[in-house]
Amino acid sequence: MNIKVIRSDGSNLADLSKKLGLRAKMDRQEVIAAVTEIIENVRSTGDEALCLYTGRFDKVAMTPDRLAVTKEEMEEALASLDPALQDVLYKAKANIEEFHKAQITPDIRLDKGDGASVRMIVRPLQTVGVYVPGGTAPLPSSVLMNILPARAAGVPRIVMCTPPRSDGSVDPMILAAARIAGASEVYRVGGAQAIAAMAYGTATVPVVDKICGPGNIYVNTAKRLVYGKVDIDMFAGPSEILILADKTANPAFLSADLLSQAEHDKLASAILITDDAILAERVARQVVLRAEQMPRREILEASLSDYCAIVVVPDLSVAARFANMLAPEHLELCLADPGPMIAKIFNAGAIFVGHYSPEPLGDYFAGPNHVLPTSGTARFFSPLNTADFQKKTSVIHYTKEALQKCYLDVAAFAGAEKLDCHAQSMLVRFDEDILSKK
Repeated sequence: MNIKVIRSDGSNLADLSKKLGLRAKMDRQEVIAAVTEIIENVRSTGDEALCLYTGRFDKVAMTPDRLAVTKEEMEEALASLDPALQDVLYKAKANIEEFHKAQITPDIRLDKGDGASVRMIVRPLQTVGVYVPGGTAPLPSSVLMNILPARAAGVPRIVMCTPPRSDGSVDPMILAAARIAGASEVYRVGGAQAIAAMAYGTATVPVVDKICGPGNIYVNTAKRLVYGKVDIDMFAGPSEILILADKTANPAFLSADLLSQAEHDKLASAILITDDAILAERVARQVVLRAEQMPRREILEASLSDYCAIVVVPDLSVAARFANMLAPEHLELCLADPGPMIAKIFNAGAIFVGHYSPEPLGDYFAGPNHVLPTSGTARFFSPLNTADFQKKTSVIHYTKEALQKCYLDVAAFAGAEKLDCHAQSMLVRFDEDILSKK
């Protein structure tokens, strides 16, 4: 097991970014073909397909009447949770709620004179679907991070899908988190078939307006394919972290932080960039020592070998350029004075500032959302936020007096585009000759 140590003078940053940045991993044609077939089967046979795929992929015999999780199951899951863990979940909920309620967008109104006004009204989506993966570890944090912003936005119905365990039950931590966060209903269905069900509906699973939540390559491919039928949170890829560090950083902190992302899956990316060659070697050694002692050693070995690296650069201005090219999901600034570096960063999902703001703080507790743009999409995507669960509608109201002041301008504009009927729509209201030709 090892992690690459690369020296760069800054001239090959674009190549390094392309090599280490996990680009194009989500474009495998065999995955697209398999997911397309699943979606079409769910569209045509509904619950029957959901039960078929649950048996095939989750090894659980399922019938349509068992797809829905009961309220009693959710209450029992919450009651079974250790009280100390319940307390942690409620504390995290309070932090997440506070941050996302502060993001609520108000309506806008501009008065134009003569009784005219233009407005933007903000309304919540009516039904949101949340996907929570099963996989190698339960993710109650994802339950909170996806449901609570929707609740803050005022979404009245939140549908959650998550794969069953081998005995047909749902992990109690996931159900407890769903109960705490306020899920309206939960279905024991996972994979691409769950995404298809929420996009197109079945006899049991309702159609939603938007689907959010993490998942494997099949889930994320399904979200891409149903986009347009429903909205989705973002085009997600494997998890990634970039750490910028100087000589004041602690090698133990850095190695632990790199591994915190590398353990997600074999495609995860963890990169350290520093101007201190001695620090780089120390971190490389500690990464290997720590990884060999971790339960998810097999995953760590694969991700460290294929998609992780420590890059030594001449100075940290080069590191800033690299960060903006990579546009990482998570960016840690383990620097003596991180303030000036923040001003240089334009592309990052979330920035963790200083030696005592490790990435897992954002994953679970601080309040900002941990659903972040990956695979370079932080150049144009933002973290999941309250506005993602709201839609905006324009409202235009002009009186006769207000319209009379501008109708000729509008008609002229329409005429310039050779849209005569548009122009007539304005002129007919004030031109008696046109009005008489009705």
